[in-house]
Amino acid sequence: MAFVTMLVAATGAGAVVAAQPGRVPAPEKPALVIDRSLLKLEVILDHLGFSPGVLDGQKGMSLTAAIKGFQESRGLPTTGTTDEATLHALQPYAAIQGTRTLTLDAATLTYQYTNPIPHSEDAQARLPALNYRTPIEKLSESFHTTPEVLAALNDPGIKLAPGTKMVFPNALPTSRAYDAKLPDHWRQTLNMLNVDANEPQVAKVVVDKSDKVLRGYDAAGKLVAQFQVTTGSTHDPLPIGTWKIYGADYNPKFHFNPKLFWDAKKGEKSAMLPAGPNGPVGVVWLDLSKEHYGIHGTPAPELIGRTESHGCVRLANWNAARLAMMIRPGTPAIFQE
Repeated sequence: MAFVTMLVAATGAGAVVAAQPGRVPAPEKPALVIDRSLLKLEVILDHLGFSPGVLDGQKGMSLTAAIKGFQESRGLPTTGTTDEATLHALQPYAAIQGTRTLTLDAATLTYQYTNPIPHSEDAQARLPALNYRTPIEKLSESFHTTPEVLAALNDPGIKLAPGTKMVFPNALPTSRAYDAKLPDHWRQTLNMLNVDANEPQVAKVVVDKSDKVLRGYDAAGKLVAQFQVTTGSTHDPLPIGTWKIYGADYNPKFHFNPKLFWDAKKGEKSAMLPAGPNGPVGVVWLDLSKEHYGIHGTPAPELIGRTESHGCVRLANWNAARLAMMIRPGTPAIFQE
């Protein structure tokens, strides 16, 4: 099938460039071994709203947390394993494919790539956008995975060009009928990140520092979504308490103020960084009633739950975008130990 559903992400950075063929880079270390049964489990959980983070076919804390979230939502013992009761509860979703083979087209690869991205904020501020660096980086985020996983799922050195068939984790949504009231650039971003238009509404968000997850509960108190997160650090701990989500800034610019960063280098100046998925807060910023704090995306999804933040709550870009579809201004956000 022709892969024509992914649109170019517009971040207000100017005109896009022509399709840029390339190749899936050869891994620098031994190739990742994908467990296809685990990958299918991850894909099913991702579709159901209990994200294991990066879809990679690997065991780990993110998959265990996702299984626990699914179990809680079904009233099962939260073992974190695919025990008999859990497998029975997952059976209705067995028809969901773990991978999809798709044909690349020019629209998929056409994009305003930003390569290289300089390290300093001052140099970044002079760029038109902080977009994906390469086609493989863009494709990886679109399918909720990493270049290493795509390399493992496909032939070594496969050419990224129109007409090439590639295997991807099945992150394709069931609907792309996004609310027409949303800005065009945001609907394009949702489409690019394969965010499903049919998302549950959450009445309350709870972030647990102990298990590094964000849970979304509906008005009846039922768990309907869960995402792996990064929550603060020793220098900037998660602000424990009850806050409100004021609203969402889609494809946001980011004001870098060195006075707010303990690790800022001497002599660094304030800078307004352009929008883009490789910006410090990714594709969306959910503003909190706690000044200077928010829930947002990240340019490094593989590090979610494994590194520290400056006090804010980070999610993979695709999960941050998905959460933005679930909340409304005024939604309570409870941060707890």
